[in-house]
Amino acid sequence: MDLEKGPAREQEPEARRTAAGAQQAPEGCLVVAVRIPVRIVVLVLVVPVRMVWDALVVGGRLLTDTVLRPAGRAVLWVGRAVLVWPCVALWRYVVVPLARLLGWLGYRLLVVPAVWAYRYVLTPVGHALAWAAAGVGAGCGWVARGVLAGLLWSYRWTVVPVGRGIAWLVRHLLVVPAAWLYRYVLTPTGHAIAWVARGCVWLVRMIFTGLWLGVHWTLRVLLVVPVLALWRWVLAPVGRRLAVVGREIGEALGHAWRVAGRVSLAVGRFLANLFRWLLVEPTRWVYRTVLTPAGHFVRDVVWKPVAAVGRAVGRATRQALATARETVRQARAGVRSALFGPPPEPKPVHRREPRAAEARTLGSSTTALTKD
Repeated sequence: MDLEKGPAREQEPEARRTAAGAQQAPEGCLVVAVRIPVRIVVLVLVVPVRMVWDALVVGGRLLTDTVLRPAGRAVLWVGRAVLVWPCVALWRYVVVPLARLLGWLGYRLLVVPAVWAYRYVLTPVGHALAWAAAGVGAGCGWVARGVLAGLLWSYRWTVVPVGRGIAWLVRHLLVVPAAWLYRYVLTPTGHAIAWVARGCVWLVRMIFTGLWLGVHWTLRVLLVVPVLALWRWVLAPVGRRLAVVGREIGEALGHAWRVAGRVSLAVGRFLANLFRWLLVEPTRWVYRTVLTPAGHFVRDVVWKPVAAVGRAVGRATRQALATARETVRQARAGVRSALFGPPPEPKPVHRREPRAAEARTLGSSTTALTKD
């Protein structure tokens, strides 16, 4: 059985276990007092689970090898026969020829006329349009150069003097008064407002700092210190004790799982040997000592003589049927000749090719080169 693989993987050498035990820290009385009862209870609980697990593993492998894998192969073959092969045949014998036909029709009906129209219609028309556009562009460029020269003369002698006059008026009527107002009115006012704002910010910061210090110390005294004391004097010791118990439970589970594997292996071997001696060996003995000689006796005494007699009867029947067919054929030929006369003799036909008994030579008159 396949139960030997599970415990074999989980077994560890005794030297490694001894070295690991020597490296561990010394254990206290609580660990020793908890370990033995926990391991006993866990072993009692784990052994049935491990045996059920090994039985399920063996059953699953047997089911996979005998049912699921052949069923999967059958489903795969059916899927290929129902889906893949029709699609391949449809693609190979319908889609590909149809696509080739459509491609040939598209090339003949679209590409060739389009190439011809581009080469003999659109290209000459495009050249003519390009020549006309070049002429129109040259005329438009000449007109644009004239208009641009007029605009430059107007800008130089009209727009520039007017713009300089407007700029001088704007500078003396707006820019100079605005600069004086910013320097001697707005700047001192802004400095005063900034000083007042900094004072208000400092005052608000001091108020919130005092409030934060009060809240901080209140929360520290009312929450942090009790929680810290609870963690240090209650939760941490209890957690260490629970960690010891949890570690022992985990080690007990591992030890119990390995022991249960060995127990399951022994039970599996016992059941396999029992099945072998109760069913397999008697069946093999019956097949070897009873069924095989009986089958040989039936083959030699009954089957071979019956087969020989059947073959002789078949040969006699075939010979009788052949004789009857020949007799009927001769009788039909006699009746036909008595009613309609003998069949006419075939007329000889002069053939250009030599007969089968003759051989063609270079000197014979049957060839096309030496025929008289």
